[in-house]
Amino acid sequence: MPHKPPTQEELEKRKIVGINLETVTDVQSTDFPGHYPGEDHAWDIERFKKGFSVEFHQNDPYEASFSLIGCDASIANAFRRIMIADVPTLAIENVFIWNNTSVIQDEVLAHRLGLIPFTGGREGLHDFLKWFKKPAEGEQPNCTDYNTVELALNIKCEHNENADPNETDPTKLYHHAHVYAKDIVFKPIGRQAHYFSGENAIRPVNPDILIAKLRPGQEINLTMHMHKGVGSDHAKFSPVATASYRIMPTITINQPILGRDAEKFQKCFPKGVIGLEKVTAKEAAQKGSGYEGYEGKLKAVVVDPKSDTVSREALRHEEFKDKVKLGRRRDHFIYLVESTGQWESDAIFLESVQHLKEKAKSLEKQLINMVR
Repeated sequence: MPHKPPTQEELEKRKIVGINLETVTDVQSTDFPGHYPGEDHAWDIERFKKGFSVEFHQNDPYEASFSLIGCDASIANAFRRIMIADVPTLAIENVFIWNNTSVIQDEVLAHRLGLIPFTGGREGLHDFLKWFKKPAEGEQPNCTDYNTVELALNIKCEHNENADPNETDPTKLYHHAHVYAKDIVFKPIGRQAHYFSGENAIRPVNPDILIAKLRPGQEINLTMHMHKGVGSDHAKFSPVATASYRIMPTITINQPILGRDAEKFQKCFPKGVIGLEKVTAKEAAQKGSGYEGYEGKLKAVVVDPKSDTVSREALRHEEFKDKVKLGRRRDHFIYLVESTGQWESDAIFLESVQHLKEKAKSLEKQLINMVR
């Protein structure tokens, strides 16, 4: 017998992962050939284009939130991992300490300096600066203006002769009692002065990052070399503070929730997820709607399911168990990307797309060569 094609309602149902009181159902993937008899689920680029979309919810320089809709979890996770580990940034790699009489050990001080995020001119950071090749054993490092950025930190703590004799605040009693990221000096060499000058100068993203505390007689004298790197080598090179995604929550109200129950139902979710509206005359007059005779009463409606944390609190109440169905849409991924400052948050995602394309081309080339 010929197979009956699925309805649109059935297709939408297949996309939902069921969230029950104590279990999660329908977690298996269903988008591959042979899962449903008589249906062709082979991947097709035109079908993918038709069902895929990107929606931005927030797009600030240091934080972006957006949705990828219509792609597989493997692709969504690939973008996340690339943003964390494969997008290159500039960070302090080598610290040459000439004098450090602070209470912080040399190794700890170098580690703290390495974790300070820096920024600068986009053209210089992403186009002019190239990768630094580590020298082999016995070779001298080849540090040039296009692969190495030099910084310096020379600071000494001294008494403030103008301080009040009764003053107890160290920052007023002494000069340079606290060493901040803003005390690091960028020393351009060669063509770096062209790419990194004025507003484009290399500088800490946050100038008030505390590096060390000094007391009179203590000083720090060091130079630093910055190189390009990726997060897979060290977390200091990661362009993001965090890059995560979650699957879009779904909330389906199957039966009317009215009056005080509606107010109680609203409190089961984070603020803004569930709203309260009055039952209209049209709804109250419609037979079988469940609103007959309740005109003017409050009813619960879903306003913003994206903000739900899927706590399942509503399912713990007997009066709501049969009235609401919770789930997650398996092909809708909500990303949160927080930039450390060297890349704009949305540019990090676009760069991850380019990296994935390059990885796919490389894999294709290797397969062709293997067949040959």
